[in-house]
Amino acid sequence: MKRIFKYIMLCNLILATMASCTDYLDQRPLSQLSPEQYLSTEDNIGAYAIDLYNTLPVHGAGSWGIWSMDNNTDNMVSPNASDLFAPGWWRVGQTGGSYEFSAIYRCNYFLDFVMPLYEKSAITGVQRNISHYIGEVYFFRAFQYFQKLKTLGDFPIVDKVLPDNLEALTEASQRAPRNEVARFILRDLDKALSMMQDIPPAGGKNRLNKDAVRLFKSRVALYEGTWLKYFKGTAFVPNGPGWPGKDKAYNSNYAYPSGDIDKEIEYFLEIAMADSKYIADKYALVNNTGVFQASANDPANPYFNMFGATNMNEYDEVLLWKQYSQSMGVVNSVVEFAAAANQGIGTTKSMLDAFVMKNGLPIYAVGSGYIGDVDLTKITQDRDPRAEIFFKKKGDRNLHSSPGPESYEIEPYPNIINSTTSMKYTTGLTIRKGLNFNGAFSSRDRSEVGSIVFRAAEAYLNYIEASYEKLGDLNADATKYWNAIRNRSKVGGFQLTIANTNMSKEGETDWAAYSAGSLVDPTLFNIRRERRVELMAEGFRGSDLRRWRSMDQMINTPYHVLGINLWDQMANNNEFKARNPGGLTENENVSPRTFSKYLAPFRIINNNRLYNGYRWHMAHYLDPIAIQHFLITGGGDINISPLYQNPSWSLTAGEATK
Repeated sequence: MKRIFKYIMLCNLILATMASCTDYLDQRPLSQLSPEQYLSTEDNIGAYAIDLYNTLPVHGAGSWGIWSMDNNTDNMVSPNASDLFAPGWWRVGQTGGSYEFSAIYRCNYFLDFVMPLYEKSAITGVQRNISHYIGEVYFFRAFQYFQKLKTLGDFPIVDKVLPDNLEALTEASQRAPRNEVARFILRDLDKALSMMQDIPPAGGKNRLNKDAVRLFKSRVALYEGTWLKYFKGTAFVPNGPGWPGKDKAYNSNYAYPSGDIDKEIEYFLEIAMADSKYIADKYALVNNTGVFQASANDPANPYFNMFGATNMNEYDEVLLWKQYSQSMGVVNSVVEFAAAANQGIGTTKSMLDAFVMKNGLPIYAVGSGYIGDVDLTKITQDRDPRAEIFFKKKGDRNLHSSPGPESYEIEPYPNIINSTTSMKYTTGLTIRKGLNFNGAFSSRDRSEVGSIVFRAAEAYLNYIEASYEKLGDLNADATKYWNAIRNRSKVGGFQLTIANTNMSKEGETDWAAYSAGSLVDPTLFNIRRERRVELMAEGFRGSDLRRWRSMDQMINTPYHVLGINLWDQMANNNEFKARNPGGLTENENVSPRTFSKYLAPFRIINNNRLYNGYRWHMAHYLDPIAIQHFLITGGGDINISPLYQNPSWSLTAGEATK
């Protein structure tokens, strides 16, 4: 039955990927072939790889997509309370969860079947093109393993299709130490680099090239190097005190391949530096005028337009992007919801406060010129132009033409009490990163705005951080890259920012001010700050905070998410009140002024688990493994399963952390 199921699944997969390699990423079936027939030509090898592009985090049709991935961080928040910050509410599942292999299996099947044919030159077509497409599959296996590394840490390394034998499947369930998983990912990426071309055979920037792989390689290495550094001495790293892997015979004598954890940290950071430097030296940053285009007669701003373009090929900074097309039936609703309330995903006061003044001074520094946040129309005045460009304010023009029933051409005051989640300004603050001036769609849910997958600015940031973590200082390259980012952003020098940073003040709202419960030094914090503001709403914040171990401080001290300054002036503004008909009722639809002058979206009605603030549990840095997987691999007995649960999670379904 297992063999039959696998065959049906594979046939369905293959039928879903029949397409010419020269077309868009979201092609649909053209014909029906058996796996043996299908995986024997260049075009079909390339089409199989195309289907794997759908596993990348991009805009989904009818969904907010990548722009909501910073939700449940100190950057962005939705109206719904998250179990992540409510210890005792996130519970071990009986089934499901992050522990699964479906996309990995698809890659393994392909490689098992295709590589012997490739090595015998038995695949018809241009060999260098075939090699490139095989390299793409190695990349996607690495990409899937990186998702497992982030959510589960230690994970079984399965690089081939397993036989239908319970004993073999059980043995393959042994969890490899997380750094070994990271090393496996890097080996797959090196394999991809060895097989791929600098320029893909077809598809342009809609398909992977070597530089996109190098950038991703630097991301993986930086992630693991910093994770090992900040979780050193805990159960979350191999051989750390209480590491659950030590209780399994197959990991009981584990030794780091570099010799010890400190050398392992250096190993990953060196790779991160090398690959990020290669990209940063090769690609210049797109020009930023520092001004938002407010009308058709205003000069365009290439930096702003890059994020909302329907054709991103013209931007050198973009290494890989996904194209959307109405004619292909592949669209998204990004523009519509971004032009309204960001589908309820509110940007926080903490995120806004992270943007320094245009002169480079933090907003609280003496002589900064900060005018405050009482007037919502002036919250970005004289600030880092990235704030001016990407934060919406009352009176701003969102689009050239009225886009649809859930959008605003001219930004109104925020509706903070709307009962419709998608239209509610949860914090009163919203962004327009990803919008474009012309609208670029004809009706609801028909946006053709592209989705950036990889852009070179990340390499600049990766190098700055990796080099400082390794060297403890800013070398010439790190300084050059940081200056390039600041110059593009039209902001004063980062040295001035560092010199005027008050870590106690930053620690009040910015989680990245901490690692392992202690404040970091001003230079490291500002490296993290630069990353935060440059990559805002691009899906990095959650994973960055985890690898930095930046939530420990909330174990004992609750954190309250805040939004706009509501009670100093805005609550009495007639236009604002007109946008919130029915009135602002404390403790019923808005937080009370006695709690804070700032809107606190979870301090409204005492019937949600975050009313008393965000709290943290160390276990939440990793996901629990569902009990089903222990039962299957233990033959019904979880105690003899080769699997082990992640630190502080229970082995009983329905239970919370220990």
